[in-house]
Amino acid sequence: MKFPRNARIFRGQLDVAPFAIVFLLLVLFTMISSLIYTPGVQLQLPVANDLPGTESPTVSVAVDKEGRLYFENVTIEESDLKARLRQFATNTSGSPVVLVHADEFVTAKTLVHLELLLRDAGISEARLAALPGPLGAAPGRILP
Repeated sequence: MKFPRNARIFRGQLDVAPFAIVFLLLVLFTMISSLIYTPGVQLQLPVANDLPGTESPTVSVAVDKEGRLYFENVTIEESDLKARLRQFATNTSGSPVVLVHADEFVTAKTLVHLELLLRDAGISEARLAALPGPLGAAPGRILP
């Protein structure tokens, strides 16, 4: 069976109005999306390459630049955090590891205080979380 072809090559002039409307909608959506509240803690993690991972069970603790502690995406007090981490350490087999998501601007004093809190909770190993650096970066480490 032969189907009739009625498609023709368009040889007229393109109308600019649909393209302009689509462009303006894209600009509008981009501007509105920056105003939408995204829940969570805004952290600026440091950048580092070639950091080791772990095979042990992990749990995450976040610290923002004001020194507030977050556990399981909720703000938590030190005493509650210690109890939750102690419970995690007793319920897991092997030695658990805490991944510390610390903002770049967290002071060393706050990190040492958190390390002591982890040790009191019975956790002996903690690792700092970092973002991977750009691909092809030099392997040497330069401190800012």
